[in-house]
Amino acid sequence: KQWYQRRVAITAGIERDIHYIAALETLDNGKPFNDSLHVDIPLVINTLRYYAGWADKVHGKTIPSDGGTFVYTRHEPVGVVGGITPWNFPLAMFAWKIAPILACGNTCVMKVAEQTPLTALYCAKLAKEVGFPDGVINILSGYGPTAGGAIASHMDIEKVGFTGSTEVGKIIQMESAKSNLKRVTLELGGKSPNIVFDDCDLDQAVAASHMAVFFNVGQCCCAGTRLYVQETMYEKFVEKMVEKAQNRILGDPYDPKTNHGPQIDGEQLNKILGLVDSGVKQGASLQTGGAQFGDKGFFMQPTVFADVQDHMDISTQEIFGPVMQISSFKDEEEIIERANNTNFGLAAAVFTKNLDRMYHISTALKAGTVWGNCYNVLVPQSPFGGFKESGFGRDLGEYALNHYTEVKCVTLAVPQKNS
Repeated sequence: KQWYQRRVAITAGIERDIHYIAALETLDNGKPFNDSLHVDIPLVINTLRYYAGWADKVHGKTIPSDGGTFVYTRHEPVGVVGGITPWNFPLAMFAWKIAPILACGNTCVMKVAEQTPLTALYCAKLAKEVGFPDGVINILSGYGPTAGGAIASHMDIEKVGFTGSTEVGKIIQMESAKSNLKRVTLELGGKSPNIVFDDCDLDQAVAASHMAVFFNVGQCCCAGTRLYVQETMYEKFVEKMVEKAQNRILGDPYDPKTNHGPQIDGEQLNKILGLVDSGVKQGASLQTGGAQFGDKGFFMQPTVFADVQDHMDISTQEIFGPVMQISSFKDEEEIIERANNTNFGLAAAVFTKNLDRMYHISTALKAGTVWGNCYNVLVPQSPFGGFKESGFGRDLGEYALNHYTEVKCVTLAVPQKNS
């Protein structure tokens, strides 16, 4: 009961200070204040509340057995869990990690991104305020190779959960194996296909596909950057999408009118510009954007490419910026093959009014999450994670709890069984 009350109390503290925390998130990350206040922080609160409800519901089973024995299982805490979180959704990813860790009775050492440590540190302060014992939540600020590497290789950490790039995820898995063979879950990069059929609700598909790329200035691992539109409506769709991208409002993230903030830093901006340049050189049709916005900060113009071919760098590499690539397709069988022709498998989406087609395509796609007639719908109850080089294991939902307990089987001899 005490643990439940503390977890509920920390959410009350976040709600009490929500405007301050949202402002801190925007200061750290650059995302529009409205997004921090109305999207990110509510997801944090809902995630913590959801897993607080699981705290007294994680349990084992009694198992019918042969002979004179009584068998049952216990779900015991793993112990000390390491978490390594990214900079694109700093507090939301922090909550996704600590909530199931604590619900299963573990302690945690959280290495937050060096670019965005402030909101996690503030929530650790709130945890102390509401009575969490010292040592239950530990925040480690530092760089990936040193602080993150120390978590991956530490002999007293039994499990690591990482959200970030595929490249770093492979390093963490190797270091974890070389140390104490700690278990690992990885939520990594993506190059998600978004498939739009000509029988969809056009305006709905345009609006959702726009946000699938440009939300959080494209800094989403599940961004629907491989946008495939059926050839019979391709030109009309591209025209609408270009117009929508040109209407985005770039500027001060604290201005209520702004819906497009800066990239996280100059390194990320230069990576985006380099890939945009490769798209132009490889023959994609640049419809709008393609350059830095202004001469202050790290703002990238919302960018749309059309006539993108599957072999181009912009179609195969994760850009992690506001760059949309639109290609055309003819029919279902063609698009299934093309959509699955990637090393990634984090997410996908299908827009169609045909339920038979929706079921067929969603079953065929090799992705951990498939959205139908929507995009970026993430709730604490639903699991999230990838196939292939997008990682393994799941955040959120009941499935996440499986990573944070050890299952112990107890077999007891009994003198007599009445069944």
